[in-house]
Amino acid sequence: MQLSEFRILKVLAEELNMRKASERLYVSQPALSQRLQTIENNWGTIIFIRSQKGLNLTPAGEKILAFVTEVLQKEELVKEELQSLSEHVHGTLKLAVASIIGQYWLPHVLKEYVNLYPHVNISLITGWSSEIIKHLYEDKIHLGIVRGNPEWRGSKEHILSDHLYLVDTTISSIDELSDTTKPFIQFRSHSTYYQEIQDWWHTHFKTTPQKTIVVDQIETCKQMALNGIGYAILPSISLRPEDDIYKISLTDKKGNAIKRDTWLIHHGTGSELKQVNVFMDLIRKLTNE
Repeated sequence: MQLSEFRILKVLAEELNMRKASERLYVSQPALSQRLQTIENNWGTIIFIRSQKGLNLTPAGEKILAFVTEVLQKEELVKEELQSLSEHVHGTLKLAVASIIGQYWLPHVLKEYVNLYPHVNISLITGWSSEIIKHLYEDKIHLGIVRGNPEWRGSKEHILSDHLYLVDTTISSIDELSDTTKPFIQFRSHSTYYQEIQDWWHTHFKTTPQKTIVVDQIETCKQMALNGIGYAILPSISLRPEDDIYKISLTDKKGNAIKRDTWLIHHGTGSELKQVNVFMDLIRKLTNE
């Protein structure tokens, strides 16, 4: 049975009069009578008893009207929810971001996002840029945030550039690295980042560091440097003004500061989703402040 037939039964049950019901439904009485007969045939039972005084529901009709009322109430609730969807931002935002971004930059962005759009669910994956690009190709995410200079043929927007610093509790100049016995603490990272560090080192020194310690996480690397265990090269995004440590900016052969770029990448179609579009707008707003 169609919802239009449900509404006919509802009006008939409310009026219990064919003339009044036909006026409310904007149809003739004969047409309404014929329509009611078709509905009753579909149900295989009499729903209304006709008399000179009007209509009366049969016991079967009462059960049918209870069902009709429930369905129409649910229809109204769904309509209200759909209206709410048009007024508010809903759905799921699927993100994959570079681990460093997820640890140091994304939290304050997501905090503002969830405050603005509390009805949105967030799915978040962190990893290396190559993994993020793979997720995008496989349509597992809406947006990716990657580091370096990714090979991506879709839409790409620059978010930020952060400097690379050599940090240590006692070493205050690059020249001191030649004589130090401290280990060089490194964290596992994407190959392009590792290569940038290697290129910088070999530009300034003819030999490799005397000692090295390799850890899995950038925060572990940072904490070991803060505690004086050794020196490290860290992106400025991971450093805070309150960190009690020397920070020496890395430069290339021309004396330019070495920077690492962060990009927002996507297919372009994801922005058609409201929850994705407003997230992209928020990033643009925050990066332009």
